[in-house]
Amino acid sequence: MGGDRAVCLPGPAELAALHARGFAGRGRGWRAAEFATLLADAQVVAVGDGRAFALGRAVADEAELLTIVTDPDHRRQGLAAAVLSAFEGAARDRGAARVLLEVAQGNAAAAALYAAAGYVVIGRRAGYYRGPDGGREDALILERGLA
Repeated sequence: MGGDRAVCLPGPAELAALHARGFAGRGRGWRAAEFATLLADAQVVAVGDGRAFALGRAVADEAELLTIVTDPDHRRQGLAAAVLSAFEGAARDRGAARVLLEVAQGNAAAAALYAAAGYVVIGRRAGYYRGPDGGREDALILERGLA
């Protein structure tokens, strides 16, 4: 299977179930087939376990965090920070010099996680996210160097 995988990283069905729990009320969780496709890609970096995981791509000198999630029953234990750090380390090991990501402007918990990890806002995508009620929310584009 492609990508960097933590020893305890669950399979696609379990990742999809965790993603759905973690994103309940914020939109559609990713499906098992989507995770299976991503995990088969050699550029994908996936780290974590059944409580929290981070998944993204590392290509050349740049990594993009696609998603990070913590099971609601395991929040406030530092798991998101741990998998974010593990993702950054795996991306660095593949030659990435920086990580990019997008976060919904109103996602205060994620914004605090990224700020604490040293990410800075470098751009905005107006109306990028569609909420469960059909409303639109801006995406903030964040960056962190890995030097």
